[in-house]
Amino acid sequence: MKTKMRLPALVNTAVVFLMTTANAFAASTSKVFVSKMGILLFLGFCALVLVVQLIPALITLYGMLKGIGKEQEKSPSRVKGH
Repeated sequence: MKTKMRLPALVNTAVVFLMTTANAFAASTSKVFVSKMGILLFLGFCALVLVVQLIPALITLYGMLKGIGKEQEKSPSRVKGH
């Protein structure tokens, strides 16, 4: 019988404890941070990464298109006559 009474007592204790805790206050947002140079450097770095990755992709695409053109030249269609 004691174990049945302990569970509600623990729940009530936890609820009372959680209700008495202090509110959390957010930080003040009155300060405005301006970092134009930092943003420009970050965006420039992102653009640099994209360009560096674009160069091998274009070289690969050129090679694939060149290979497709050579395959069509090698195997012309033959017409069999009767």
